[in-house]
This record gives sequence, structure tokens and C-alpha cells, in this order.
Amino acid sequence: MRAAIVGTGFMARTHAEALARIRVQVRGVVGSRTVAFAPTYPSFDDMLDDDRVDVVHICSPNQVHFEQALAALQAGKHVVCEKPLALTPAEAHQLCSAATERSLVNAVCFISRFYPLCQDAALRVEAGSLGAVRLVTGNYLQDWLSKDTDWNWRLDPAVGGPLRAVSDIGSHWLDLVSFVTGQKIESVMADLTTVIPTRQRPAGPVETFASASGPTEPVEMTTEDTAGILLRFEGGARGVLTVSQVSPGRKNHLSFEVSGAAASLQWGSENPEQLWIGYRDAPNRIQLRSAGDFPAGHAQGYPDAFKALFRAVYADIAVGRPAERPDYPTFDDGFEQIIVGEAIAESARLGTWVPVQR
Repeated sequence: MRAAIVGTGFMARTHAEALARIRVQVRGVVGSRTVAFAPTYPSFDDMLDDDRVDVVHICSPNQVHFEQALAALQAGKHVVCEKPLALTPAEAHQLCSAATERSLVNAVCFISRFYPLCQDAALRVEAGSLGAVRLVTGNYLQDWLSKDTDWNWRLDPAVGGPLRAVSDIGSHWLDLVSFVTGQKIESVMADLTTVIPTRQRPAGPVETFASASGPTEPVEMTTEDTAGILLRFEGGARGVLTVSQVSPGRKNHLSFEVSGAAASLQWGSENPEQLWIGYRDAPNRIQLRSAGDFPAGHAQGYPDAFKALFRAVYADIAVGRPAERPDYPTFDDGFEQIIVGEAIAESARLGTWVPVQR
């Protein structure tokens, strides 16, 4: 099996590394610059015309995900897409339909599901060891946009979309807790805040998580830096999520806690090898990771989650079609997060609870 990658930035390099680890050849990349790991196609269309490319990985800016994913599907390619799948529910639904009609494997990179102890947590909830799920709480905090001189293309709503912190990182948390609890989000109440109203945009491009230098110009911000979101789940559970890209010291802090009638559990991305399990009438426990690619005590992290996701996806690609119930996030899951995001944005505008429109 051979892949092509659209994009040449941080996520493209992450995909290339994970593909190399599962022995998938990257035939080439589509982008504005050359990379060390593969040759560059003259154009996107030249890549689609390459019959030796089986799978297209879309790691480009958000506003072109829809058109690139649709073109790849129409060319008969399987597609792995970074989130968001598209910028509107209509676009995302069209991609779901196009993939289904052609029986092509499709995936969205909600990779937090593939930390071993997140899989463990989902199995515990499914087995009933927590009892009925009552409450889901947590946060996703970063600091890489905490200064007014911090800049990235995601800050431009014409490129990144109208939701920023919620779409960029909050969607990972929302997908993860729905996966762990087995419950979809029914309705939301959201407060979105822009705490840095004016930023200094550099004259040249800036790599994700990198610092800018040189001349700048002031730009007014319209997308959120932080979000506080109340959640109601279809199974009756309630939830609270805090999202921020302006929290100094928090480089990439994702954490969730699920409180059930019989027990609770908590997991965090900064200590991914431990799952806390709490009880009312028994000693609490720390579950260490046992299952995984490496023996317990040999830490697995962010790159390993990509490897695990791609291995699951490429198992279906090897047989030429998606499984009846794929064990990885598909375009349907990407669509789910877009309609949840739409409800969050509308709730923030209206100042009231808004149902997720399915």
C-alpha cells in the first residue's frame, strides 16, 4: 500500500513518521515546499492521477479539507483526514455520502482514542464496572497562543474556520469522552471568549507551535481563545469542559474524569501510562498500562497513538473496504464533531442551551 500526503507542516511530518513505522510507503507530498521524507508532486491533480497512490492523507489547512477529500474520493482513493473534516455540516455530510457510495475507507484523526488506557477506560465503562455514568468533566489546555505576538494560520477564520480553540483541540476531548462513555452529546451551553482581541500577525509564514519574528501588523481577532461548555449526553449524563489555548505552562494538557454510580476514572495526556480509578467504599487504584506495542513501563505517547490509528485504518485498506463497524474514527465521527461545534457556536451566540441537530 502506498500513500500521498497533502501538506508539508507539523501534521504532515507526524503522519509520515507514523506511516514509516507501519511500513507504508509515502509516494510523495503536495505542498508549497519540499520535505526530506518524500518527493513533491507538481500539483494536487498530479497526485490524484498517480495510480500507485492508494491512500491520501489530508494535512492541509482547514478550509481546503472538503474539496481535497471529495476530489480524492472521486478519484477512487481511500482518505485519512485531519480534523475538522470540513467547515460546515453540509460539506461533512457530502463527504460521508461520497465515501459510503464508493465503499472507500475513510478516517478522521481523533487519535486520543488510541492511547491504550483510553481504550481500557472505554472497555470498563462498556462492561458496567463504573455503573451508570453520571458526570463527565475535564479540560484541554495549551499555551502556545497565550501572547499577542503568537500567530498561526488557525487564527484566521477564513482559513481555520469560525471556531478555533473548540474545533482545534476541544473536538479531540469531545470525541474522546463520547468514545469512552458510549454516549453522544445531546445539547450544549457554551461561553466562548476572546481574551486577546488584537494580535500581531507576522509578514511571513509561521510553523505550528513555533515563534514568529520580524515585522508584524495588528489584526483584530474574532475566534475564541477559551471556552466553557456544559454538556448533556443522550444517556442522561452531564458534563463540563474547559478549553484554552492561552493557559501558560500547559503545553498540551488533555484530561477527563468519568463519574459513575459505582466508581470513577480519570486519565490525562501528560501522564498517559496511568488510569486513576476511584471508589466510595474501597481503596482507590492506579491502573498502569499493560496492553500496547511496548511492555509496561516503556512509555507510549502521541506518536504511538497515530501509529495505532493508522494500523487499524490500513488493516481495512488492505482488504479494500471499510469494516461494517470500524474500530477507528470515520468521517461519520468527523461529521459528529462538526454538528456539535455548530451547536456550541450557536449556544454562545444565543446564551442558551442548544440541541445538537442530527
